[in-house]
Amino acid sequence: MTSIFKGLKVLDLTRVIAGPLCTQNLADMGATVYKIEKPGEGDDTRRMGPFLPDAVTGGNSNDSALYLAYNRGKHSVTLDIANPRGAALAQDLAAQCDVVVENYKVGSLAKYGLDYASVRERRHDIIYCSVTGFGQHGPYAPLPAYDFILQGLAGLMSTCGQPEGAPGAGPMRTAIPIADVVTGLYASISVVSALYHRLKTGEGQYIDASMLDASVALNGHLALGYLMTGALPPRMGNTNPIASPSEVFDCTDGQFIIAAGNNGQFSAFCKVLGQPEIAQDARFATNALRVKHRAELRAILVPLLIGWSRARILEALQQQGVPCGPINDMAAVFADPQTQVRDLALKLPHGRGCEVPSLRSPLSFSHTPVVHRASPMLGEHVESVLCSELGLDAQELQSLRAQGIV
Repeated sequence: MTSIFKGLKVLDLTRVIAGPLCTQNLADMGATVYKIEKPGEGDDTRRMGPFLPDAVTGGNSNDSALYLAYNRGKHSVTLDIANPRGAALAQDLAAQCDVVVENYKVGSLAKYGLDYASVRERRHDIIYCSVTGFGQHGPYAPLPAYDFILQGLAGLMSTCGQPEGAPGAGPMRTAIPIADVVTGLYASISVVSALYHRLKTGEGQYIDASMLDASVALNGHLALGYLMTGALPPRMGNTNPIASPSEVFDCTDGQFIIAAGNNGQFSAFCKVLGQPEIAQDARFATNALRVKHRAELRAILVPLLIGWSRARILEALQQQGVPCGPINDMAAVFADPQTQVRDLALKLPHGRGCEVPSLRSPLSFSHTPVVHRASPMLGEHVESVLCSELGLDAQELQSLRAQGIV
């Protein structure tokens, strides 16, 4: 068996999360990804802890959890593209690649000869993907962008958080950088689709991957509901606005989630609670009515659930086919038997001579398995890439190092 993208070469000029996640997906599927990092510093995420320990100094390395999470399986090549010689080496490498992914400010790579037009002169069928905050045109195009800013600007925060009037009410960001993540995923889909197009036509193309576009799209039915009605979707906290009961409830030893939106599930839920007549109440006869009378239904359910332990209520509901689940912390996530049987936590050998934790890629293929390799140390592959791929000799490489170009 072989990987889908074995033999595919990708030049990765990205930093932080959105771009690196895109290229990590390609690396997982077997592509050779050359990640260009600034000499002595590397990706910005290398300075955002927690960090792997440095076996030599006893202190922290620059291999952080954030870097390890989004750069799996890549080749780290330190190269100062602000130096003409460094830029020329990057241009040579781009000419050998099938894909270039970058997330620099709009137009800024042209001065280094690494913009789409320049790369395309040497590689006419290049797939070139620019990941930016606001896209390549428009009044915001030149502005810097970060996940937190996009979560607010794109409307995501306006629908997250406790409802007005509730304790702690107000817009809320997600703990994970969801705007970055969804942009990286859309960028991956775009690159893969462009490669398929090239396979059929021989044509390369340019991809404009915008965090704003991806984040607004993430609003999905909430955005369409607004466009259809003009009504702003309210914050609902842990309550599903389109189904009931579909929310968080307390029990004797914590909280759990129930999502019994259809009539059969609701009837089974009421039977588990020993109160089948609740399902016959005219106020709760359909999901739409249960949404309308949500507060009244919750007032009935809360005292019936508070006496159950979480394990007992979940087992009883699962036996009756009622959708439900715990609210796990990270320790519980990785202790969960389903997580364990799916091998979602991995240990990968790292260049520092130790094993590092990783997450299994959710990409799962029957004939072209994902290749899991740890994220690289800073500059780990300078010699193998510049000498083997570009033909530099040892003396030239030593000179470049002395000048701080690599």
